Amino acid sequence: MTKRLLLFLCVIASLNVNAGNKILYYFNRPVDNSVSTGVNAVYSTNIADTLVAYISRSKYTIDIAQYDYNQSGSYANIATAINAAFARGVQVRWIYDGSSSNTGLTALNASIHTLGSPTSGSYGIMHNKFVVIDAGSSDPGDAVVWTGSFDWSSEQFGTDYNNAVVLQDSALAHAFTDQFNMMWGGTGTAPDLSTNKFGPDKTDLGRHSFTIDGNQVELYFSPADGTNTHIQTAISSANVDLYFGMYTFTDYTDANMIVAKHASGVYVAGINDSYSNSYSPHDIFTAGLGSNFIVYNSTGIYHNKFMIVDPSDACSDPLVLTGSHNWTASANTKNDENTLIIHNAAAANIYYQSFHANFTLFGGTLTPVSGCPTSVSANNTQTEEPSVYPNPSNGNITATYHLSSPEKVNVEIFNVLGQKVVSVVANELQQPGNYAYNTEIHASGMYFARFTIGANSYNRKLIIAKK
Repeated sequence: MTKRLLLFLCVIASLNVNAGNKILYYFNRPVDNSVSTGVNAVYSTNIADTLVAYISRSKYTIDIAQYDYNQSGSYANIATAINAAFARGVQVRWIYDGSSSNTGLTALNASIHTLGSPTSGSYGIMHNKFVVIDAGSSDPGDAVVWTGSFDWSSEQFGTDYNNAVVLQDSALAHAFTDQFNMMWGGTGTAPDLSTNKFGPDKTDLGRHSFTIDGNQVELYFSPADGTNTHIQTAISSANVDLYFGMYTFTDYTDANMIVAKHASGVYVAGINDSYSNSYSPHDIFTAGLGSNFIVYNSTGIYHNKFMIVDPSDACSDPLVLTGSHNWTASANTKNDENTLIIHNAAAANIYYQSFHANFTLFGGTLTPVSGCPTSVSANNTQTEEPSVYPNPSNGNITATYHLSSPEKVNVEIFNVLGQKVVSVVANELQQPGNYAYNTEIHASGMYFARFTIGANSYNRKLIIAKK
């Protein structure tokens, strides 16, 4: 049995072991599990083989929107897996950036339809990095989305710093497919150049909020969805700590918001690749964050595009933001990009394990931060602390809490003037168990959810951002 076949079987086995988890995360550079709060981050030098394993188990469809695929060395196996899927009857469609080399496409079966993005001056780049597998399957468990910061090359999988997210969810897969179809021009096997849309010509399809494994997940595509507005909302939600890792950072408003968070007492640390040294955020961070800001200038590039909010405070809506979107004007207004915001304490800590390893490897020191204790299991079970999610929200929220003994419960939501706007639970005597209540807030702004459970009181800040 060959070494590559053994490796492939190991990857398949790992997929089966993790079958109960609907969201998985991978990093191609070492992580620091010593700062794990229960779910260890996964470091792998074989992430391309993991991608191949997902492709190889496809049954019906594979839609790929990938900025660049440079076939070299062992990464030819991606094309080999795609060709094998096509040969067994899987429909394959592939969109790529028309201005990039994409030498790997030459290895595809000539019968597979591909589509390059426009190369006009008014358009930016097709910078998406996602694969959708079996979105239309009658078995929702078949539907998988692969995304993150990876382009497909030996440097990106090997030397550069990147992350990948795999989500098993039919509704999310359909939303990605709808975005793909808009660029493709329809649902057919071949693209329709008379109806397809890229970049500024696209429209907001309105599918942004999903619940996956009990976690709120937001999805945005540039430029139609106003992604930077949602990035700024996520920045604004930080109460305890915030970390960012970015290849290209040119948006000075985002940078100033991050530094303002630091000035307000939020612990902030960040990494930029040296590619961003000539842009204003570099000077803003150097002056505003001091030694908590590191520029990566060594082998390869720091290609991540992520932010972690409140990983040290499970009571403050910890989240991870990641995807293809660099924090630039072009990414927000001209490029085709995809961004996920995952509201989950385990996810935030997993990314923090990666960031902590990177930051300390580059010579930095991070100070431990205290907040509401984060303690999560591999199954993301609920903590006993009350919470409200999604946060930020478009107005539809869920308030959750756990009772280990009978208690009198009162849950109310107040605006910043101290006026009560919603009474969720009104002084009810409740028995032990998990409780979740859906409610709606009709106006944008900052609110506070107050949980009174027995003799204890808990306050949770909540951001409502109506469109």
